[in-house]
Amino acid sequence: MSAVSDAPAVPRTLVGIEGVSRRFGAVTALDEVSLDIRQGEFFALLGPSGCGKTTLLRILAGFESPDAGAVTLDGADLLALPAHRRPVNLMFQSYALFPHMSVARNIAYGLEREKLPRAEVRTRVAEVLATVGLTEQAARRPHQLSGGQRQRVALARAIVKRPRLLLLDEPLSALDKKVRAEMQLELKRLQHEVGITFVVVTHDQEEAMSLADRIAVMQDGRVQQVDAPVRLYERPATPFVAGFIGANNLFEGTVAGDGLSVAGLGTLPARGGFAAGAPALLGVRPESVRLGENGILTGVVADVSFYGGVSHIAVRVPGHDRPILVAAQGPSQVRAGAEVGLGWSPDDAVLIAG
Repeated sequence: MSAVSDAPAVPRTLVGIEGVSRRFGAVTALDEVSLDIRQGEFFALLGPSGCGKTTLLRILAGFESPDAGAVTLDGADLLALPAHRRPVNLMFQSYALFPHMSVARNIAYGLEREKLPRAEVRTRVAEVLATVGLTEQAARRPHQLSGGQRQRVALARAIVKRPRLLLLDEPLSALDKKVRAEMQLELKRLQHEVGITFVVVTHDQEEAMSLADRIAVMQDGRVQQVDAPVRLYERPATPFVAGFIGANNLFEGTVAGDGLSVAGLGTLPARGGFAAGAPALLGVRPESVRLGENGILTGVVADVSFYGGVSHIAVRVPGHDRPILVAAQGPSQVRAGAEVGLGWSPDDAVLIAG
């Protein structure tokens, strides 16, 4: 009898990106980027402006051609297809709604261009209006809608064509903070409901972390790390990812047997994995740092602020060039000017190759 594995099956690859490069004159927008995007997942391309994420999205959509590399969809050459024949839809940052058309007509436009039967168009538009919760707004014009509702119309227009792949370019950037948080939940719900693979481009790490099943962090045209949000946060693979994803306390030094040896600070605790003497960074998140009378380090509280149920405490430590950040639940009992000890568990610190 053969053993049956209890491990969940990894979804198959829908989009394969292999060695894709794109240059604009002297500027290298993409430098041998390789990624796999799985069937049915919400995948995020995350990075600062100019990192190449939008260029990669435009290559998937067919609006740009790479200088080198291959892109496949279900194993077939995607680059061989012109943009209008790809089973891919791109939702623009501006939404690009037709102001003179009703919500229903905006959604139906792409289907009508394909000359689908009117009955089928009506059925599909009604279904997608119900999915995005806009049935009662079907006869309204875009100017009569809120920002969140216009975003839903743009999304409905994109998914009504039933693409294999939906690309979203900074889809929530035009919304205010409260509506953006609501639409993040809505996007995630819709993605699961319609079963389409979503690829979102964003520079907002909170947005990527809340939406995506996996995230590719990009810098200067290269992929720094691809991982699930929790793994990216807890185990960044490069100094850039460690500094870009969330707040982090970073220390430079050389690997010692039980941590990182840092000039002026001594040996800071962290689990190993690197050869002794190798240059490395140690990263420890603010919520993992403990305050107390005794600690690994001693410093003076420079600032205390309270926000959203969490106190943010900045501590200056002699020999370190920037304040060490501490996040504690509830109002803090310490005040600026107090001398405090700082400590953390070796399991809460990560070593990163320098």
